[in-house]
Amino acid sequence: MAKHRDITILKETVLPGESKTINMEIARLHTMTKLKIPIIVERAKLDGPVVLFTAGLHGDEINGIEIVRQLIVKKINKPKRGTIICIPVINVFGFVNKSREFPDGRDLNRVFPGSKNGSLASRFAYYLLKEIIPNVDYCVDFHAGGASRFNAPQIRIVPNNAELNQLSNVFNAPFTLFSKNIPGSFRNSCDKLGIKMLLFEGGKSLDINEDISHEGVEGAKRFLEHFDMLNPRKKANEALRPPIQIEKSNWLRAKHSGLFHSMMQTGSFVEKGTVLACITDPFGKFEHKVKAPNSGYIINANDAPIVYQGDAIFHISIL
Repeated sequence: MAKHRDITILKETVLPGESKTINMEIARLHTMTKLKIPIIVERAKLDGPVVLFTAGLHGDEINGIEIVRQLIVKKINKPKRGTIICIPVINVFGFVNKSREFPDGRDLNRVFPGSKNGSLASRFAYYLLKEIIPNVDYCVDFHAGGASRFNAPQIRIVPNNAELNQLSNVFNAPFTLFSKNIPGSFRNSCDKLGIKMLLFEGGKSLDINEDISHEGVEGAKRFLEHFDMLNPRKKANEALRPPIQIEKSNWLRAKHSGLFHSMMQTGSFVEKGTVLACITDPFGKFEHKVKAPNSGYIINANDAPIVYQGDAIFHISIL
């Protein structure tokens, strides 16, 4: 029998068959209040891969936090073999303030790999990579759209990576969007360290959507089932069709400022010239129709009631 690997996080070792919650405390609030980030580790007696589920990298993206919460409360995170690590809220500072950023004003997802002696966000990124990631084989990081923009449920992966493409098909979100890694991002650092990461996008910030949560939870179950890690009592729903793969897409921007009346839902397929929305002024002087510049799928739509000229309002795939 193969020897079990050691799993040690913040000097705490988790043995085969053991469950443990490890609290990560990097800094305190200015009030001296402690903020602990729970790292929930469930390890089976049978050896197997280590899968990490993370959310709340941006503190206002609550739908991802809800997905990981459901994985825990439904005991999906108790593996048949291997180890499942859940961090429902990475940026607990932003979560407390319902804010995307860290208290130092930085976007945590742009400061990786971080620095032991850098800014608060940079230090947190450093310890996340140093203490947790060395134990991990695979990661699914859950996000939501920002600035009132609602994302259709999708997995984002780098292009030309056969293994990630296969894992995206296994997860089976409605869409797979090919996008390059962004320098300074968590995904970019994990890739450089050899960790296979799927980035899930769905819903919008400061919102919980049941359909998005369902897609995230079922995808996570299929992901675990692929590695023979899913508890047999937590059977995953079979995929009805492969994800729609999107290699190219463009943002459609508002040509006018005004009240925004959207007529389309994310995930819809539209033909070129279809009226997607109407922009009006509050005084009844004008109405401007927004038409699809090409045929494609709407993978992101702006839910804001007011838009300004130049605002991103629809993200449409290019066939």
